Amino acid sequence: MLDTTLPDFLASDAQAAERDAVGPGPVPLTLDVNNVSHSLFIEPKTTLAEALRDSLDLTGTKVGCDRGACSACTVWLDGKPIAACMMLAIDVGSRKITTIEGLAHGDELHPVQSAFIAHDAVQCGFCTPGLVMSCAALLESNPTLTIDDIKAATSGHLCRCGTHPHVHDAMLDASRIRKT
Repeated sequence: MLDTTLPDFLASDAQAAERDAVGPGPVPLTLDVNNVSHSLFIEPKTTLAEALRDSLDLTGTKVGCDRGACSACTVWLDGKPIAACMMLAIDVGSRKITTIEGLAHGDELHPVQSAFIAHDAVQCGFCTPGLVMSCAALLESNPTLTIDDIKAATSGHLCRCGTHPHVHDAMLDASRIRKT
């Protein structure tokens, strides 16, 4: 006996997907980045990293591998670090994005930014924004850091210059300053 319901089921799924589809051309999108609302028209295939860099000219977010392996593109999504190259911009929704450009308060650097400078944890600087964003999120959630906490938070970051020991020192210092 043939199952005649399968084609009907597949057709209804295809029709539902067609109704929910966006594109193929640019679509309207609003992103809340660094507490500023931005209205964009982007292709649905645009990653968050591409939208930030190409559409909003926020080039502090670096794209190193474009596949989530190096963490250079780390930004905060509702305060949590994510790889911006691994998320489509249209999937952000109403969540708040914080980039390296939004971490400081005016001319006052975030304690992690200051510590990176003081401990020469910047080297070539390509991985620095992503490292700072992950480290700042760590410090926000846990002001009493251990070296193991820092190593765990930075383990996914690829630094070709080998600056991780400087990053560890900077974070231990930032944690001490935060405690006092």
